[in-house]
Amino acid sequence: MVVPKSPEKKLPQNLCLEARLSPNPSLSQNSGGLKHSSSNGSFSSVTSLELRPQEFSETDALLPNELYGGSRFSRSLSSKDPEGSSGPEETVCSMVLQILVPFLLAGFGTVSAGMLLDVVQSWDVFQDISEIFILVPAVLGMKGNLETTLASRLSTAVNAGKMESSREKWLLIVGNLALKQLQATVLGLLASVMATLLGWMAEGQMSLNHLVLLCSTSLSTAFVASLLQGVIMVGVIIGCKKIGLNPDNVATPLAASFGDLITLALLACFSQWFYSFMEFYPYVLYLVDLFYLCLIPVWMVVSSKHPASLILLRTGWEPIIAAMLISSVGGLILDKTVSDPNLAGIIVYAPVINGVGGNLISIQCSRISTDLHLNYSTRGIPEGHKVCLNPFYTFFGSGANHRSAQVLLLLVLPGQLIFIHVIHLMKGGLTLPSPLFTVFFLSASLIQVFLLLCTADCMVHCLWRRGKDPDSYSIPYLTALGDLLGTALLALVFVTLWCIGDTGNV
Repeated sequence: MVVPKSPEKKLPQNLCLEARLSPNPSLSQNSGGLKHSSSNGSFSSVTSLELRPQEFSETDALLPNELYGGSRFSRSLSSKDPEGSSGPEETVCSMVLQILVPFLLAGFGTVSAGMLLDVVQSWDVFQDISEIFILVPAVLGMKGNLETTLASRLSTAVNAGKMESSREKWLLIVGNLALKQLQATVLGLLASVMATLLGWMAEGQMSLNHLVLLCSTSLSTAFVASLLQGVIMVGVIIGCKKIGLNPDNVATPLAASFGDLITLALLACFSQWFYSFMEFYPYVLYLVDLFYLCLIPVWMVVSSKHPASLILLRTGWEPIIAAMLISSVGGLILDKTVSDPNLAGIIVYAPVINGVGGNLISIQCSRISTDLHLNYSTRGIPEGHKVCLNPFYTFFGSGANHRSAQVLLLLVLPGQLIFIHVIHLMKGGLTLPSPLFTVFFLSASLIQVFLLLCTADCMVHCLWRRGKDPDSYSIPYLTALGDLLGTALLALVFVTLWCIGDTGNV
């Protein structure tokens, strides 16, 4: 989303009268932004007052007074929609084209991840330590949450003109990358402990060696994958800015799932490698854990250098920890399903249904968040979103975000048909998908995305109204909810098909 050029934008009621925009047409001639100068050359009170919140919140440090600097997108402008917010001159065709390519690429990544998981499930470490299946959705979900929140925050900053200054740009990037490494380390440790506890609750036994191996695997996977994909994501966002693409449409789907294959490959390799040390050289695993824990103070110091990452360092733990716990429950469902030979084929399709849901909902969250950052003061929301609305309004209201919800929902069926066909061609399943399985799978995916889009429309606006940054809060909750819904619905599909005797893919 971009900064509107129209000078008639309504300001919140709690601003003083001097903050009202003048109808003088000369104000709209200043480089497409709301930043304009008075006769003595200083910035008018519109900028200084509108961006001076009454309270200090997570959103303040991310988009300070330079918010309305003209980025490439802020030079592509449009008129105000009926809700009172502005959107870019983005046609439905342009939106689909920008979303489709990264969506398909990310989808192929999830297909490859599913096939890889189908192969590695026969490895010794996966056979002897079943808790790894609980760890898989938690680590993949954690990686996706950290990448998508990073991509969403930086996309908002790009569209807001926050990366025009080279010094400010690199301070923002380095602070966010250091914060992400800290979060990956802490969440990797918590995910391994959670997987061990859930495995103990399910099977009634706990092994210290298994816990240490899970910790080493989770920490190593989270650290390496987070660092590698974080650097790639920064390059993607900067590249989108240079060539004039909206990073909200491109960066978040790539961040959500294109790294699933890399993350899963790292998890499988690290787990098998550490498994080979566990019997004769167990001290290696303890040294690995100690190494990553010793890096925590370094990441804390670096991330505290920038105000945006400092705020998240203090307040941004709740959503990602809660999301990790939710994803772990989905992992427990996956573990129990895979252990049944009649339902073993689910392992191929679980990353696909979860990845597609995560891709699409991340796009919508990022777009709504950008619109709120650019068009409304903190705690100020569109008139129609004072309360959670019915699903009809999510898809058929006015504004670009409602059109994007329609586009994203319509992408589910053709996208999943393509991915099922690719799985069939690459022989990822146990048998050929039956027509009944295809119908059930598509229905489950459609229900999942529909519920996520409706929840996102309500959650993002509620978080903004409470002074929380949706870029950092909404995506972890929604992607974790998508993992839980996707795994549960897919398990229901396989159980239903097995009960009615359809052996097309069960």
